[in-house]
Amino acid sequence: MSAPSDLTHQSVLLSEAVDALVTDGDGIYVDATFGRGGHARAILARLSERGRLVAFDRDPDAVASAAADLILAADPRFAIEHTAFSAMTSTLAARGIESVSGVLLDLGVSSPQIDDPERGFSFRFDGPLDMRMDTTRGESAAEFLARADERHIAEVIRDYGEERFALQVAKALVARREGGRPVRTTGDLADVVARAVKTREAGQNPATRTFQALRIFVNAELEELEQALSAAVAVLAPGGRLVVISFHSLEDRIVKTFVAHESKSVVDRRAPFAAEQPHRLRALGRVKPGPTEAATNPRARSAVMRVAERTDVRSAGAGR
Repeated sequence: MSAPSDLTHQSVLLSEAVDALVTDGDGIYVDATFGRGGHARAILARLSERGRLVAFDRDPDAVASAAADLILAADPRFAIEHTAFSAMTSTLAARGIESVSGVLLDLGVSSPQIDDPERGFSFRFDGPLDMRMDTTRGESAAEFLARADERHIAEVIRDYGEERFALQVAKALVARREGGRPVRTTGDLADVVARAVKTREAGQNPATRTFQALRIFVNAELEELEQALSAAVAVLAPGGRLVVISFHSLEDRIVKTFVAHESKSVVDRRAPFAAEQPHRLRALGRVKPGPTEAATNPRARSAVMRVAERTDVRSAGAGR
């Protein structure tokens, strides 16, 4: 395990996210993606002595960084769980928490993860092709590429990376494997992709989309997000806030669709005379980083924050 470090991590939309999230200083909040604690510390600064914050992270390095932080470790209002945010409902229930005042999801990869060559997230450094958020379980990217067939590899790169040369990349990866030189490092993968992708987008490494695709697939990120959104709505108290920061279109599309769906009342077409099922969320808006943050923090340039508020379902359904 690599040593915890906060030095290279800048939380995106820090003040905007905390302003949108915290509406009750005495409330219970969830930081579902602790990372290196930037948002967590800002949330705690807004809470009273009665407030509480439960953080989640499936990266053992992130959990270790929280334990190593003497201020957080000594704060009775703070607790962290080493688990995926899709397990939010059951994990909170185990702590005796039935509802919360807000849930924050800051998606994507943190700077310490990207900057650690041993984690295998970036083509900027040569290291083991791992890419797992939780290094204690699951299949690494190298292990997936060592056993998957050409069609499966192409589907992953196309669907999760939106790479138009997905088939060419998959063919090259399988050919290298069959030639006795399977891809095992980030440098290996970047080299194969560079040879397979014939045209490049201006300012973007040709391996960018393939690395994104494999990371999303290995960590089941989109499936985790869908489950986490449902879990968040289930635990939010009326008036509680859901704040989600996305970093690419696949994530943001899921969040946008979910909020739109949950913001509409639903009629059961099989029972046209039945009462409408009231909506559970009210969309409050979409925020992007300002020009200063986008210029000083490269991770912020693609970020989109969406905010929604839990409705009082009983009141929303009354009188229908």
